[in-house]
Amino acid sequence: MATVATTAPHHQAIRTARPGLWIPSYSLWQREIVRFYRQRARVIGVIASPLLFWIAFGAGFSHSFSSGNSGASGHAFGYFFPGSIVMIVLFTAIFSMMSLIQDRNEGFLLTVIASPVSRSAIVLGKVLGGATLAAIQGLIFLCFTPLAGVHPSFAGLVLAAVVILLVSFEITALGFTIAWPMDSTQAFHAIVNLILLPLWLLSGALFPADKASGWLRAIMLANPLTYGVDALRNSLDPAAHTDHSLAINLAVTIAFCLVTFAASWAVVNRRTQKPAA
Repeated sequence: MATVATTAPHHQAIRTARPGLWIPSYSLWQREIVRFYRQRARVIGVIASPLLFWIAFGAGFSHSFSSGNSGASGHAFGYFFPGSIVMIVLFTAIFSMMSLIQDRNEGFLLTVIASPVSRSAIVLGKVLGGATLAAIQGLIFLCFTPLAGVHPSFAGLVLAAVVILLVSFEITALGFTIAWPMDSTQAFHAIVNLILLPLWLLSGALFPADKASGWLRAIMLANPLTYGVDALRNSLDPAAHTDHSLAINLAVTIAFCLVTFAASWAVVNRRTQKPAA
């Protein structure tokens, strides 16, 4: 008896198993963590630079700076402390997203894009990895709160940790959006100096918005990072004066997290689309 071989039609599509969203995201997240902490000089630099900045500015302005309030909120070290934490987050996010350019130049990113991994997993893994690193560095810096003359409650520390996580996520997502189209670290540095550093300088980290001139005050109030710095300042020192309530500061910070993550997802999809034949 002749054996009849059955074969699938030639036009039938071959299904490729997709790894899903969370496993690739976790792998990329883990890669960012391991790579960062293998570079000890990078870890020390991220902590030491803002620490020296905080000590230098706090000591320099200790007799001339006044925020108009008594207690810790009127102390120079206490006022600069939240901005120094945000500075750590900013530096860590910048270095983390610089690795995105290195991954592209080394061919790793092209390999990931060519794999069945979804683009959403790429964005989520890289952004969460950079945000985790930035948040860890910022949380470590919270150990210096007694030296800053700030003595928050346990609830204040928990709230400060949440704010640090949100600020880390938004800055990392913004850095991802900037770094993705870049082909060189030099170009990324130029954009960072043009956008991210002024974003921090005009966030109320160095001087309060209510003491700035009219046009500068308007820019500071339009800066989303201002609300993150204010939320961190309110959580560490409820007596500190800010232009908005804690609820408004948190709402704007969360909204900015969503906007920056949506922007990072959009830029990845636009960048990887193939032109029509």
